[in-house]
Amino acid sequence: MSTSSTAAAKQPVYFIPHGAGPCFFMDWNPLDTWDDMAAFLKAIESELSERPKAILLVSAHWLAPEFSVTSGQAPELIHDYYGFPEHTYELKYPAPGHPELAKQVIALLENEGLAAREEKERGFDHGMFIPLKLMFPEADIPVVQLSLGMDLDPKVHLAAGKALASLRDQGVLIVGSGMSFHNMRGYGDNRYTAPSEAFDRWLTDTVEAGGEERTRRLVNWMDAPHALDCHPPGHEEHLIPLMVAAGAAGDDTGQRVYTQQVMKTQLSGFRFG
Repeated sequence: MSTSSTAAAKQPVYFIPHGAGPCFFMDWNPLDTWDDMAAFLKAIESELSERPKAILLVSAHWLAPEFSVTSGQAPELIHDYYGFPEHTYELKYPAPGHPELAKQVIALLENEGLAAREEKERGFDHGMFIPLKLMFPEADIPVVQLSLGMDLDPKVHLAAGKALASLRDQGVLIVGSGMSFHNMRGYGDNRYTAPSEAFDRWLTDTVEAGGEERTRRLVNWMDAPHALDCHPPGHEEHLIPLMVAAGAAGDDTGQRVYTQQVMKTQLSGFRFG
């Protein structure tokens, strides 16, 4: 990836919650349901030591047989949510793509024995454009989106993150976009409050543990308290972007930088570095 002659600041890595569909851009009941999460996302840019030269975003809403990467110059938006107000299907986020970065991502993955391919026609899904509209509303930073692997294997996704870690030194912000709790039956049900809190405590302890301990625990995340209540088997795609983020973090310290009870479930966001 080409950069200016000025050395880029090493970027941190984030795992962010992206909310429910276009929740930040519509009325909700109660009206302030997503306000704190929106404030967290809006504050991220001001917490960076330098604006990213590009963003690599891993969305829970793109699964592929092998790691796939958007490589178009100007990917269109995929409004992949259903049953929301009509105006939410007109949301825009005209961020440019970055074909050169896409090729570098593929090369880095392949160098570690991970199959990867480019997708020139694939657009940006709402796991990308909904949070980035809050984080970087000018839509002037090039973005490349990386899929998850359909196997949702935590070990493989940790390895993918590790393979991509060097991009941070080039000024690339790596973002995992998902949800720390994602059981559609659990939202709004107070029977899931205590289980979500227990899993969130485990997840926070794990992220903040660092090193081999963090990796070991994430590989075996299903052994965590109430893990399968929070992420039902076969539907853990909203947690797996955290694995890529943690892999890209390397030995950097992780910390919980956002937490809130939303719709009777505990949700959190994490930063590494």
